[in-house]
Amino acid sequence: MVRTANPALLKPLTLSPELEAVVGAGPLARGQVVKKLWEYIKANNLQNPQNKRNILADEKLKVLFGGKEEVTMFEMTKLVSPHMK
Repeated sequence: MVRTANPALLKPLTLSPELEAVVGAGPLARGQVVKKLWEYIKANNLQNPQNKRNILADEKLKVLFGGKEEVTMFEMTKLVSPHMK
C-alpha cells in the first residue's frame, strides 16, 4: 500500500504577521511551517534541556503560544494553527 501525502498538509496557507516574524514570509504549507518552527527553536536553543519535547518560548514565540512560557511540541502545533488561514 502506497501512502500519499495528505493534501491539507500541502496546501499553502496565509500566515499571520506574528508567525511570519518567526518562519518567514508565507504562504507556506502546514508541514513547512512546522519544519521552520523547529529550525527556529533549534537555532535559538529553545528546547528545554531536561525535556527536549518542551519548547521554551522567547518573546516572538510567546505571542504565538498565547503568552505561555513553555509548551509541549504537540501543544505548539495546536497553538500555532490559528495563525494560519
